[in-house]
Amino acid sequence: MEESSASARAAVPRLMAAKAESGKSFSDIAAETGLTNVYVAQLMRRQAQLKPETAPALRAAVPGLTDELVEQMMRPPFRSYHPDIVHEPAIYRLNEAVMHFGESIKEIINEDFGDGIMSAIDFYCSVDKVQAADGKTRVVVTFDGKYLPYTEQKSEHMSARAASNIS
Repeated sequence: MEESSASARAAVPRLMAAKAESGKSFSDIAAETGLTNVYVAQLMRRQAQLKPETAPALRAAVPGLTDELVEQMMRPPFRSYHPDIVHEPAIYRLNEAVMHFGESIKEIINEDFGDGIMSAIDFYCSVDKVQAADGKTRVVVTFDGKYLPYTEQKSEHMSARAASNIS
């Protein structure tokens, strides 16, 4: 059963309080659970579903998670965002970077893989902090998505059409 947007919003402050109580960063929790730091953040914001096999490791990393919260985290989330979030500077700049470089990234995907896209479902994301050669601190955002080729749409391959011709 998918939870409502209101239910997810109500859980987020409690999840974030449990994280704060642990004194750990998303990256610390990720290291302890074997998840990416972005996925841990998604779990804590109810934008991803906690899998039963991962729950014990997350509970060990964040002892303040109650049975009720863990149970709620294992339900399919209502994935959404508040429209005002695009005005937050860090999110705005991320969006701007994808929009600015998107056409070139698309061309490289097409050149290297063919006509297709990067999945945002079979997808991993992480954020890392590195020191550049010039000594400046840099943010590295990694998008790691499965390649999905577009298919040629032949009528004979259409399951629904084939099923309707059976009768």
